[in-house]
Amino acid sequence: MRDFGQPEVLRVEEVPDPRPRGPQVLLEVSLAGVNYADIHVRNNSYLAAVEPPYIPGNEVVGTTPDGKRVIALTQGGGYAEKVLVHRKLNWEIPDDISDQQAVPLALQGNTAWHLLFSVTRITEGEKVVVPAAAGGVGVLAVQLAQQAGAKVIALAGTEEKRRLALELGASAVVDSSDEENLAERIKEAAGGPVHAALEMTGGATLHQTVEALAPRARLAVYGFAGGQLADVSVHALLANSITVSGFWLPHLYADRKAPLSVSTRELFTAVGNGTLKVVDGGTYPLAEAAEAHRALGSRSVTGKICLDTTK
Repeated sequence: MRDFGQPEVLRVEEVPDPRPRGPQVLLEVSLAGVNYADIHVRNNSYLAAVEPPYIPGNEVVGTTPDGKRVIALTQGGGYAEKVLVHRKLNWEIPDDISDQQAVPLALQGNTAWHLLFSVTRITEGEKVVVPAAAGGVGVLAVQLAQQAGAKVIALAGTEEKRRLALELGASAVVDSSDEENLAERIKEAAGGPVHAALEMTGGATLHQTVEALAPRARLAVYGFAGGQLADVSVHALLANSITVSGFWLPHLYADRKAPLSVSTRELFTAVGNGTLKVVDGGTYPLAEAAEAHRALGSRSVTGKICLDTTK
């Protein structure tokens, strides 16, 4: 993209091959994950500023020079036939997992895992709210939380998406298309205030989620897909001893304790043994990246959208 703007700023161009330096590895990309963060990059609302010309894309499946099939996290550059990745931010894919199953695990899988187990630290028997439950992070978070013994209250905007959340293990679903009385509807579905919640919409939904929390509950904020940032009332936090944490996966990239290696290994195991299902939201040729963005932005997609960089 040479400018910020609508999906049509995404165009296919020939550029020189990237050259590895230091700890970098050059991958031949087969699939590039499409994430809501990419929409923020495109319209210049991302947490980290970028300067055009810029190649979006922060997670890929690719092949290393020695022939290993890996998932990898990038800091841009993923919508391409070749990309540079750090040697510590790519992980070999087990033989029993397909490229399509693997592609969402790098960014969305690790995000879901750490939101639940590093940030909110959910435990068996707790009630947890998962927003956008049919989206890329949501479908994985619903399953991971349910398998950890939590009672999952899934938020989704259509009947089809709510049905999918129930099929994936949610205990109850709530219509999030109408923000009015959302807090009361969450508590009704949960049988009382909830112990933990994930939040990525912003605006009124954030405020309603806070109102649904029990004393000493934990809230993890990892986005503002609704486009509207919102302040949280300090009075509301003090009144119920609520802990609020922001979460952005790149802050784990340089962690010497390698938390991403731990979570990636857990995700591979769960997909391999069939306890974690990847929901395919559609694959587009690289040249149709703009169309993939339109589909994701329309909120009509369930599961994971990706780009086939070989087409």
